[in-house]
Amino acid sequence: MSDTPAARRLEIAFDDNRLLPLLYGEHDTHLVRIETQLGVQIASRGNLLTITGPADAAETARAALLSLWDRLERSQSVTANDVDAAVRLSDRGVELPSDGRGGVAVPELTIRARRRSIAARTARQAAYFRALEQNELTVAIGPAGTGKTYLAVAQAVAMLTAGRVDRIVLTRPAVEAGERLGFLPGDMREKVDPYLRPIYDALYDLLPPEQVEKRLVTGDIEIAPLAFMRGRTLSNAFIILDEAQNTTTVQMKMALTRLGENSRFVVTGDLTQIDLPPGVRSGLRDAVEILDGVEGVAIVRFNDKDIVRHPLVGRIVAAYERVAQKRKEAEAAPKDDAPS
Repeated sequence: MSDTPAARRLEIAFDDNRLLPLLYGEHDTHLVRIETQLGVQIASRGNLLTITGPADAAETARAALLSLWDRLERSQSVTANDVDAAVRLSDRGVELPSDGRGGVAVPELTIRARRRSIAARTARQAAYFRALEQNELTVAIGPAGTGKTYLAVAQAVAMLTAGRVDRIVLTRPAVEAGERLGFLPGDMREKVDPYLRPIYDALYDLLPPEQVEKRLVTGDIEIAPLAFMRGRTLSNAFIILDEAQNTTTVQMKMALTRLGENSRFVVTGDLTQIDLPPGVRSGLRDAVEILDGVEGVAIVRFNDKDIVRHPLVGRIVAAYERVAQKRKEAEAAPKDDAPS
């Protein structure tokens, strides 16, 4: 690549040749992966890597490689998914802690639950981690697959097992177009279970199954239908309101005002998947507008670049968003007067 004002050449020297094959990947597949995603060229010569490309992309590649090296020095593996995560985490659009060498300080971006530790896989997930740790109320909005609910459950489990809260309270609008729980068979947990399945999946992933069942029986983990939250004060609790785009404004205000002493509240939802009847305003949309800038409240906005499921999911979401934007622009365009 010829030198141009927009191009940059960076070098990184590594001090442990035993780890280099793990960093580079079999047949340099990890390096090729970074080259493809960022549009840079990476050349290796012994323990020296040279990165050439547009300045921002080269800096991102350098930060990603240093973060992956940090993983290897801590005896952690590096997979293709880890490479993708390192590239996403090196997005300079979100302020992240530094490891002192230009990489990302990954240990600070980890939630440690009983069965596993969860590391941030995108820059916005890292910002979400910090918001969950530092704020009494965190609102996370964005498409499916960005980890909004899973990471909230992980933080809840981490705080419960550390004794920082006494219980986890899980709630969500139980039926898409209204909470007609009486028409469903079974007791209250059986009525609500189908709607909270993603949260249950996360709990069983983060805690041993017998622990989940025991804590459900003792009330350490409580399933609370949104319709039954009125009048309560939830102290020493970690509360998660999931699928909040399907709350009304009245329900949202009622839920948020349940917050008691030493409690955390996380609200998650996707404003592109509102199932309320026509003409009914989403309580989540209302809350995002009203609470923006309020002390103690963090609002994290995910987009399709934060989707960590199958790569096709991100492309599907992006395609829908492009069509939705075109339709919105078409509706807003002035209409020509019909000929007389």
